[in-house]
Amino acid sequence: MKVQFELNGKPVEADVPPRTNLADCIRHTFMQTGTHVGCEHGVCGACTVIVDGAAVRSCLMLAVQAEDSRVTTVEGISDDKELTPLQASFRKHHALQCGFCTPVMLTTAHSLLTEEPDAYRDRIREVLSGNLCRCTGYVNIIEAVYQARSAYRR
Repeated sequence: MKVQFELNGKPVEADVPPRTNLADCIRHTFMQTGTHVGCEHGVCGACTVIVDGAAVRSCLMLAVQAEDSRVTTVEGISDDKELTPLQASFRKHHALQCGFCTPVMLTTAHSLLTEEPDAYRDRIREVLSGNLCRCTGYVNIIEAVYQARSAYRR
């Protein structure tokens, strides 16, 4: 089936089998490999992307369901020229170790702070709790997101 949507600010089009999930489409068709596939059941959060402003599990969404949507992956939250304030905060607070969960933590945090730029630590913890990290214990990730809030205030 043909599907068209906006990926990281650019119009894209692909011909995919109807049962292709959005994660596989993003990774294999459009080569945006920051979107990871972990459990393939929507539990780990590794596949989280932003669709029309909402963080969603792309392993649970069919690619054809993204028709005419705006999809943003971790590659789309930065212009690649310099670190975003959120990325810089992750670096400053050592909010990553192995790096597997880093794209989803950044994507989810970006979605949260775009909607709730004054989110408190408890809210940040709640939102990020759906993304599994086996290395950091979340403390530095939560602090990094908390410290990046000012960049999202209008």
